[in-house]
Amino acid sequence: MERLPQPVIAAVQGHCYTGSLELALACDLLIAAEDARFADTHGKWAMSPSWGMTQRLPRRVGLLNAKEMMFSGRVVGGAEAVTLGLANRCVPVGELMDAAQAMARSFLANSWFTLRADKMLVNSGLDRGLSEGLRFERTEGPGSGPDMAERLKQFGR
Repeated sequence: MERLPQPVIAAVQGHCYTGSLELALACDLLIAAEDARFADTHGKWAMSPSWGMTQRLPRRVGLLNAKEMMFSGRVVGGAEAVTLGLANRCVPVGELMDAAQAMARSFLANSWFTLRADKMLVNSGLDRGLSEGLRFERTEGPGSGPDMAERLKQFGR
């Protein structure tokens, strides 16, 4: 999912444990319902993560929070997920899909070209140090999109 060129939004309601948490972490953004519950329960079952938990969770919530979640198997609610940086926002259960669709619509107002470029540059930059990431952005960025001229014409209207 993280290699798809377009932004991917996870809308999580209810339990999101272990493998499903690993899948949610592969999404670019995450909206949690108030009843969402997140946990890494690999330790409970004597399993080792293999779908990216050890790499994505620390990048999402920070090293200390990730280690605590992984070592303890502690359950994190939707509101706390926002505080930790695991989720972008937490909404009432009945508003989850509307919130995810509203977020997606806000992206669609922008250039598809820029959305793809942003995602590629951010993800590629995370594989590098800051100096190399900045160089990569300058030299490998795809430049202006095919819809730039039309978008600029619409600006004055």
